[in-house]
Amino acid sequence: MEELLNRLRTQLQSLTPRERILLGAVGALAGVSLITFGLVGPVLAARSDARARVEAAEQELEAVRRLRQEYSRAHSTLSGVEERIQRGPAGNLLTTLESLAQSSSVKIDSMEPQAAASSDRYRETRVQVVLKSVTLAQTVSYLQRLEETPQPLSIKNLRLRTRSDNPELLDVTFTVSSFEVVPS
Repeated sequence: MEELLNRLRTQLQSLTPRERILLGAVGALAGVSLITFGLVGPVLAARSDARARVEAAEQELEAVRRLRQEYSRAHSTLSGVEERIQRGPAGNLLTTLESLAQSSSVKIDSMEPQAAASSDRYRETRVQVVLKSVTLAQTVSYLQRLEETPQPLSIKNLRLRTRSDNPELLDVTFTVSSFEVVPS
């Protein structure tokens, strides 16, 4: 190893001052390049990757916050519905529908009980109601009374069709569900 260093010293001493300056400049440039590509480049790349990960984490955090708000709203709505079911009066759905129809001056053409999904906490009673030859005002009045009744009712699958014999009258079909707490 010492022999190699001596040969290198001899070679350097035999160079002209101009060649020494040029060799020093090339060596310095090689050193700067080595530092830039060996140290600074990877550090900058790691910094860029870290920024990207931080941005992704912030976006995920924002998504989690939005989901939390949606969950809170859904939970609040569900709590309100459950409270309404628990404090609402229990009653026969068919009787309720018939009495509300009479107070709205509507004649129900048919009421057919439907199969309902079961739950261990609530019992759902579902009825399909058909109204024939009613005006829009009568329909709105009846639906509004259904909505305002203290018994918790839900209206689904509302279909309105104008009659071919009298376009001012409607045939209305909808499904009404009532809910009661299942006794423990």
